[in-house]
Amino acid sequence: MIIYSGSKTDFMNEVVEDTIAYSIRDNIQEKMHRKTGEAEFRSWVNSLEYMYKVLNDDGIPQNSGIAIEYNLPNTAKRVDFLVSGYDKERSANVVVIELKQWEKLNKVEGLDGLVETYTGGANRRVVHPSYQAWSYAQMIKDYNEYAQISDVRLWPCAYLHNYLRTHDDPLDDPIYKDYLDDAPAFAKGDVKKLREYIKNAVMEGDDSEILYEIDNGRIKPSKSLQDAIVGMLESNPEFNLIDDQKVVFERIMELSRLCEKDGRKRTLIAKGGPGTGKTVIAINLLARLTQEGVFAQYCSKNSAPRTVYARKLKGHRTKSSIDNMFKGSGAYVDAPNNIVGAILADEAHRLNEKSGLYGNQGINQIHEIIHAAKLSVFFIDESQRVTVKDIGSVNEIKHWAAANHSAVYEEELSSQFRCNGSDGYLAWLDNVLDIRETANFDIAEIDYDFKVFDSPQEMRQSIIEKNRHSNKSRILAGYCWDWPKSGRSDTNIHDIKIGDFEMSWNLSSDESFAISSTSINEAGCIHTTQGLEFEYVGVIIGNDLRYENHHLVTDYTKRAKTDQSIKGLKKMESADPERAHKLADEVIKNTYRTLMTRGMKGCYVYATDPGLRQYLKECAATTTHYALITLA
Repeated sequence: MIIYSGSKTDFMNEVVEDTIAYSIRDNIQEKMHRKTGEAEFRSWVNSLEYMYKVLNDDGIPQNSGIAIEYNLPNTAKRVDFLVSGYDKERSANVVVIELKQWEKLNKVEGLDGLVETYTGGANRRVVHPSYQAWSYAQMIKDYNEYAQISDVRLWPCAYLHNYLRTHDDPLDDPIYKDYLDDAPAFAKGDVKKLREYIKNAVMEGDDSEILYEIDNGRIKPSKSLQDAIVGMLESNPEFNLIDDQKVVFERIMELSRLCEKDGRKRTLIAKGGPGTGKTVIAINLLARLTQEGVFAQYCSKNSAPRTVYARKLKGHRTKSSIDNMFKGSGAYVDAPNNIVGAILADEAHRLNEKSGLYGNQGINQIHEIIHAAKLSVFFIDESQRVTVKDIGSVNEIKHWAAANHSAVYEEELSSQFRCNGSDGYLAWLDNVLDIRETANFDIAEIDYDFKVFDSPQEMRQSIIEKNRHSNKSRILAGYCWDWPKSGRSDTNIHDIKIGDFEMSWNLSSDESFAISSTSINEAGCIHTTQGLEFEYVGVIIGNDLRYENHHLVTDYTKRAKTDQSIKGLKKMESADPERAHKLADEVIKNTYRTLMTRGMKGCYVYATDPGLRQYLKECAATTTHYALITLA
């Protein structure tokens, strides 16, 4: 959807008459049914004055096409400025310009394609403007059928009109070379350079025909994207489907074909506990649906699983359109109805009501996903809801499906492929944590390596030893220690302190916590690791879970001050203490259940509360005996 379009002449006249920002504002109200904030309005006034200067050149045809705020399909992202026309060989070209009002930025070492700048009232890590421009152009090429069949050439670039370049400027640091080569960055004083860039692409005008065709082009994954993701999947045996995974996969494919045939909305709820293969199915669906020409996307609230699985699919290439297939759960706030063929919502129990940095956007993430997709698939485990804001439940999905006139289907995944394939360990753990009563009071006959340690040092050393073999073991911890914003790149700053034991929360790096070889020296939290799996995990249980007077006790006041997962509990406790305590109990127990089921082969535990350590030892008393027997 293009918010504003016209010829160069139209645009130049509206800037001169001071009406351009008002036209964009009115069009957003009409087309997107939302109001424009004052800051956004001022940014148009400022940036478009600079674009007037750039286009004020007779070498750029008066009838070249101009588009402002092109809403990329299926996303909340908008391309700032587009210029269209033909080159000297009459080939169609579109210049994609990302406009920035930044005055300063810092490079970010170790994180691919990120910079740090002041935006949104604070210093934040954001993508490099050249990467942003490139990714937007790539998305148009990957998903717009007209751009594919007409072979439109896209020319991405960034224009930081307030940014004064210096010698050895961080904007141009060699770590960003690949992105700058594909999408050059122009700064303050570069008006003539940007003009020449545009003139190389647009020598003849097109009366906005190219932009019209793009705006109305059918959304369809390109053949190159189809081939790429299928090839990547085939080279990863860990994504093979087994048993009921295959059954659920084929059922979802069947529903997708029906949706494409009759246009009716359908929603499938796939229920399954930890290790039943929900994510494996989702990734396979992403590949197969794309191969069949369906516009499909994987979405999750947590970035960790998106980062890891996108990386696994694209290998070690730093730049890939695969990234555009993975979205955060808040990406569909303004998405039109049925814009996406299929949305695969992994870890659906973690979905929130509101989206955005301040939690003030949209109506409900479940509603937005169902609204945006012909087929919406929710992979869910209600026992993994770990924050106060988690609203993902089967009933909530059914409610919003009905509101969107979507048929609902349910499937159950029961086969366990984590914890050495043992449903028994999960049942035992649920019993031990008092989540649900089961018949599993011991794990004597379960081939799973569960140990309780009296020392966090000993547990850490055991996990380090396990990790030497495959880099697939990690230390995890409950959120009972503060997570300071400063010092996040310094391993000498230790956040977790237990006596003389000290350890850092996971640091920022160029790889995810689950992949980086240095992550063994760091502790991951629930938000870092949910949706992922390891061979062995060492779990530090903080003082939010204790064993007193023959009962498990949860205490949310022992959580870290920086823990946003319990935000709002104090206020709730004043109004409805019974509800608050019940919710806190659920969040804390589900958190540790989730952490203690990340290991495929084993889980090692240290609890800060001596009573809890003794309780866990007694519950697992036969485990040590069994382990000794098997080792002998």
